[in-house]
Amino acid sequence: MRAITFDSGGVRCAGVHLSGEDGAFADENGRRPCVVLANGLGGTVDSGLLPFAERFAAAGIDALAFDYRHFGLSDGEPRQLLSISRQLEDYAAAISYVRSLENVDPDRIVVWGSSYAGGHVVAVAVADGHVVAAISQVPAMDGAVALLNLARYAGPGHLARCMLAGVRDVAASLRGRPPVMVPLVGAPGTIGAMTSPDAEPGYRAIAGPSWRNEMTARIFLRAGAYRPGLQADRLNCPILVQIADRDAVAPVKAAQDAAWRATGRAEVRTYPVGHFDIYLGAPFEQAIADQLHFLRRHVGAHLRVRQAAQMQ
Repeated sequence: MRAITFDSGGVRCAGVHLSGEDGAFADENGRRPCVVLANGLGGTVDSGLLPFAERFAAAGIDALAFDYRHFGLSDGEPRQLLSISRQLEDYAAAISYVRSLENVDPDRIVVWGSSYAGGHVVAVAVADGHVVAAISQVPAMDGAVALLNLARYAGPGHLARCMLAGVRDVAASLRGRPPVMVPLVGAPGTIGAMTSPDAEPGYRAIAGPSWRNEMTARIFLRAGAYRPGLQADRLNCPILVQIADRDAVAPVKAAQDAAWRATGRAEVRTYPVGHFDIYLGAPFEQAIADQLHFLRRHVGAHLRVRQAAQMQ
């Protein structure tokens, strides 16, 4: 595993690159596919991504996991600013970076996202048009539905306080003042982006040293308009949608609806767990096993088709 950096919109993004450990997926020139991994709301590379990346590398697939600008080890001010457009730009820049690597097959790039990034991978794959597959783990596919879900389990007053914090944050940015922050996770009854009973203990169980439990509040004013699952009918690659059927954070029906829109390209796997359970223990083992099975069939099949065409 080696530390890497790449430029995105003039900002340095940081991540790690793991090389595939054998030739199981190598093409005739020794190049391997690469999975590009990104985390969810406020997540960092050291908060749950590395175990997945390490399993991909052990199976013979390269993996690149990165921090969005403003988070973790990446640059960008103000810190903890969650900008949907910038995160999508960072993801595209990460794909461009791995396509430039000598031992990576540029035609076999897989996009992988969990939670908030589980929705990002749909938008990224549609915009790129050339990724070979997508993996969407416990995805947040519809911002409007997610806000309604937050109001349902935390109360409309909670959502109103979050929106007010967002207004204050925008006002502060216009005046050149420090941003207004809200916690990413908190106990039920406290303000935060995720306050279901399992949110705070679940996130803290995977949080690494670069993770901070805060984000700029302005995202609440924009989140409802971000509905990447509605683009799923435009996917031109297979997608694995992994749903935690006890998910209190990312609405299950929105993920199911996105998979339905991608009919013919979507494979759905469900797990009897909560949102954060999939990162650890037996749920993790099942999730990564399903991901590797998906990649062996689709990334390996893509290579075999290409090799067959070259022989004709």
